[in-house]
Formats: sequence, C-alpha cells, structure tokens
Amino acid sequence: QVQLVESGGGLVQPGGSLRLSCTASGNIYSIKTMGWNRQTPGKQRELVATFTDGGITDYADSVKGRFTISRNNARNKVYLQMNNLNPEDTAVYYCNAGGYYQLHAYTIWGQGTQVTVSS
Repeated sequence: QVQLVESGGGLVQPGGSLRLSCTASGNIYSIKTMGWNRQTPGKQRELVATFTDGGITDYADSVKGRFTISRNNARNKVYLQMNNLNPEDTAVYYCNAGGYYQLHAYTIWGQGTQVTVSS
C-alpha cells in the first residue's frame, strides 16, 4: 500500500514561482516512477513531468525550461519547482507514483493541489 500527500499549491502572480512537494508512504520501495500531472475542468489530464528510479526525467513541452522535477535521496519525496509561471499554468496538480507490487503493476494518485496564477 502506498499513499501520496501533496503540498505547496496556492495563488501566485504571473512570473512568480512555486514549489510543489509530494511525500509517499507505505511500500515506497515498490515505486518505480513518480511524477506530476495537471488538469483543468473540461480538459484532459496532462503529463507535466516524470522522474524514474534511474534518474531519467521528462517534461511536457509547455513547461520545459521553466519547471524542474527532482527526487530526494530516500526516494520517498518528489518535488516540482515551477518558475516563470503564467496563467496557462493554472490547474489542479496531481502527484502520481507507478510501480510493481507482488507482480502487479499499479498507479496511484495524490489528492491534488490547486495552483492559480493570476494578478
């Protein structure tokens, strides 16, 4: 069993920065990949960034050069540093984790945290 808890969302002005945090608990050693997705009502949930156990990262084109994903040494936390935010970044951001446990693949999600970029 794995649980994810997010923090760091809020209201920020255009051009500002936020750092989102996600903490995993439970069978964290079964986790292979952690990442962030975001969703606006009426739109498809989209990938923002991923971080694998091997340290490989991937980003959506819309956030490349502005967002950075990282993972702590204990590998139970993942962060998303968001710089130069614009109103188009407004969304609910979800932490996710994927892995294998007892030969079963799984994907779990956090509860989501609201990011609003507005002046």
